[in-house]
Amino acid sequence: MDEILVLRPEYSPVTRETRLSRVLDYALAGRPHRVISRLEDFQEICESQAGEIRRLLFCIHLGSSGINIELFRWLKAMRLNPNLLTGCAGAVIVDGDGELYTKSVGRQLVMAANACGCAFPGRPYVEGTGSLANFNIQARNRSTDLLTAYCAEARDAVDRLLALAPAERRGGSSRPPRLLMVHSSRPKTSNTYQLWSLAKEEILRAGVEVQEISLRNGEVQDCRGCPYKTCLHFGETGSCFYGGPMVDEVYPALRESDGLLMLCPNYNDAVDANLTAVINRLTALYRQVPFYDKSLFSIIVSGYSGSDIIGGQLVGALNMNKAFRLPSRYCTMATANDPGSAMKIPGIEARMVAYGRHVAAVLKGEEL
Repeated sequence: MDEILVLRPEYSPVTRETRLSRVLDYALAGRPHRVISRLEDFQEICESQAGEIRRLLFCIHLGSSGINIELFRWLKAMRLNPNLLTGCAGAVIVDGDGELYTKSVGRQLVMAANACGCAFPGRPYVEGTGSLANFNIQARNRSTDLLTAYCAEARDAVDRLLALAPAERRGGSSRPPRLLMVHSSRPKTSNTYQLWSLAKEEILRAGVEVQEISLRNGEVQDCRGCPYKTCLHFGETGSCFYGGPMVDEVYPALRESDGLLMLCPNYNDAVDANLTAVINRLTALYRQVPFYDKSLFSIIVSGYSGSDIIGGQLVGALNMNKAFRLPSRYCTMATANDPGSAMKIPGIEARMVAYGRHVAAVLKGEEL
């Protein structure tokens, strides 16, 4: 069994971390692990073990302010060294004194770690708010109390971390890997689509089958929040109450795919309405077909800034929530406004070719 590096930035006063310690004792029982609290010690390990697969469990305690000062030093190191975590696999536990900030800090951490090379399994994130009210449903499902449910969820996340390995394509190696690309862009004028065209050529050249689904016509109805039993009923038949192209096109294609790539132009610092509806409507299918074996990718283009916000939304919705596997460096980002301006970004062609090769390598099980 691989040793887990428990990365636990120091929090003062340490006595406030008592609950987190209890959760970790349960989650790591019987698993070889080493606790690292100093950034400098971790950087030394990264340099000495470069290229090896390391299992990282980020454990963050937040006060009621949602701030852990030491964590910012770790985030800075990851953002300044794009290769720091190459070859790593990660999971995250965030424990807070209040009801806010745990999710946003966790998402920020996953984005920073992923950008410098760390892959994450589906549902790699566990959070404990001050009241643990976020575990009401899990505790009910497990017929236990809130803290025990928290401990159990943390141990499950560690199990997924240890199990993460290069992707295996659906149906075995007898067929080419398959990628589903979903978008709602206008191909002739969209900067995002033009960048996809560059990456697509390389993906196809590597032997990956690509299926594109356009949802520009606005026929995708957003989820209206059916009762749980209704959603479960339709999910069991691979359908959804609202039908339409989600059921006719997206569901069947996603079932047979090894990965999902979403083209995401930045609209008001949010994923556009059509793709948001797609994400919401995946719930019915997810109840029947968990997405742990499917890799998530994205090309994100902002007219001004904020691509990292879109990237974080996809991580929260599809990796943390819907359990898509998050490969290292899962997305690529660019800033472009006027139609065609993305193609004029210095070095963009080489960057998109490299991204296309990375997508193909992940789907073929050659990269984590």
